[in-house]
Amino acid sequence: MQHKKIERLMLFAEVAKALSFTKAADKLDISRGYLSTQIKQLEKELGYSLMIRSTRSIRLTPQGERVAAGMESVAQTLVEIERSAGYENQSLEGMIRITAPMQFTQGVLLDLCQRFSAQHPGVTFDIECSYQSFNLVRDNFDFAFRATRKPPENMIAKKLFSYSHAVTGAPDYFEQYGEPSHPNQLCQHQCMNNSNDDTWPFADGEYPIQGWLKNNDNLILKTQALAGRGIIYTPEYFVSKEVRAGRLVSVLKEHIISSNDFYLIYPQVMKRSLRLSRFIEFVLDEFRLSPAPWTV
Repeated sequence: MQHKKIERLMLFAEVAKALSFTKAADKLDISRGYLSTQIKQLEKELGYSLMIRSTRSIRLTPQGERVAAGMESVAQTLVEIERSAGYENQSLEGMIRITAPMQFTQGVLLDLCQRFSAQHPGVTFDIECSYQSFNLVRDNFDFAFRATRKPPENMIAKKLFSYSHAVTGAPDYFEQYGEPSHPNQLCQHQCMNNSNDDTWPFADGEYPIQGWLKNNDNLILKTQALAGRGIIYTPEYFVSKEVRAGRLVSVLKEHIISSNDFYLIYPQVMKRSLRLSRFIEFVLDEFRLSPAPWTV
């Protein structure tokens, strides 16, 4: 497609300017691997090499020098077009479309988006609660929040925090039934579960559970736990506010599997609108400056 070729030419222009894939990738906020793949595809389409690569340096071929010079002219033209168009992309208005897990949305994301919208009233949010791994470009999402051990290589993935799961219950529940000191005691408690599983995973294995309620809505399970009707097993960020407020108590901490990673994921684009750029900055600052609220 012609638009992909233009994008690859612009990527090449940045590499030609920096004479470094690493520096160009950092400037463009994309992965080095993605950048290298796009330049190789461009050379294949053009039918000639644009640069000579070695382990320590890059230099342009004569054809590469001519293409780079031509792209400087294109870049100047694009700047003029943007200015004449009135800088629409610099408006802090419009919709931000996000896909995120239900528990993260309920426990963290809604508060995050509300605070951003309070600072920028012209920005609104459309949030799809799902565990499905969408193609962000094809499905027209701006961002995905995902817990994953392997972020997609064709996307930018910014690690936000590491988290564990937590077993929690209300103080009244534990006052009546006692706190379990080992996962093998869970079969003596009302373990309210959000799936058909009959066990909960811990660092040294799976342990059987039993309880009066199974439900696929974690918010309902948390509501029941707050009412003192049993205990639940959830990501710690989903119950962190209630634990800090003393409305839930976290138990079995030393037996919990830890170090899951949570990411902000978004497509690699040449130029991003101001509202999306500001939202990225806002999210990264929130988690960099206040990591403690996401743990219990």
